[in-house]
Amino acid sequence: MCEQTGPKELVRDVQMAEEAGFDFAVISDHYFPWVDAMGHSPYAWSVLGAAAQATSRIELMTYVTCPIKRYHPAVVAQKAATVALLSDGRFTLGLGAGENLNEHITGGGWPPVNVRHQMLDEAVDIIRALWAGGYVNFDGRHYQVDSAKLWDRPAQPPRLGIAASGHQSCALAGEKADCLIAVEPSADIVSEFDSAGGAGKPRIGQLPISYDPDRDVAIQRARRLFSWFGGGWKVNAELPGTAAFEAASSYVRDDDIVESIPCGDSVDAVAEAVAEFAEAGFTHVALCQIGGDTQADFIKWWERELAPALAQA
Repeated sequence: MCEQTGPKELVRDVQMAEEAGFDFAVISDHYFPWVDAMGHSPYAWSVLGAAAQATSRIELMTYVTCPIKRYHPAVVAQKAATVALLSDGRFTLGLGAGENLNEHITGGGWPPVNVRHQMLDEAVDIIRALWAGGYVNFDGRHYQVDSAKLWDRPAQPPRLGIAASGHQSCALAGEKADCLIAVEPSADIVSEFDSAGGAGKPRIGQLPISYDPDRDVAIQRARRLFSWFGGGWKVNAELPGTAAFEAASSYVRDDDIVESIPCGDSVDAVAEAVAEFAEAGFTHVALCQIGGDTQADFIKWWERELAPALAQA
């Protein structure tokens, strides 16, 4: 999470993850942290370029980039093509309809959700057209592109994933994405994705974890940095700033935290949470350790205990 870690540390962490045997690494693409206590938000694309050069095997992915407001989709197409070249094809472009928190900075107001999905639909078409090569002109409802061309692009376009949480986004992901992205182990999301054309494609989930040998420390860290997670994406997409997220999560209890986030050093708790994604039809899970200064300890625990247990399960 770029919201909780500086740029050099993020590159160090992905190097450690590769050495520890992780299959893929994802990075958020934010302008703001969720809450002030997180304290960071470097530019994800600079970090990806550095990570591509600092690693050789691990897959890289945005989780996710919003191509509808802060970035024009033609610029996202160029960035993604460049990272795909730098990483020798190890890059997947994860896209989503974004959050007000990060996209409001360019002004103009925050569109309603149905308009955001229309914009995302057009953005995907622009990105894919530019990856295909040649000059692209596009005159859509929300975007215009005038004689754009990517001069450096990989022979094989990057994979493209779309984040989904409801009917509109599931339909868009199933129709136009190479993989599904979701943050909850919902069989309904997978089913809608499949029905819209996604059957047989990868489905990538996200599981927050607060690892610490002291469970109470882990719970309090999750409460301080991740209480906002319980609001759900219908709420999270609309709130305008860190103060709003802190206010919205002020009534979250410790019991609410432990019900949704594995806290402590229980391998079984994490294995059970991962199993929920597998049972819902997901093929990949991104483990998101809470706390930027705890990544090294988490990765060592993964290598020593968690990875063997998950492999056995």
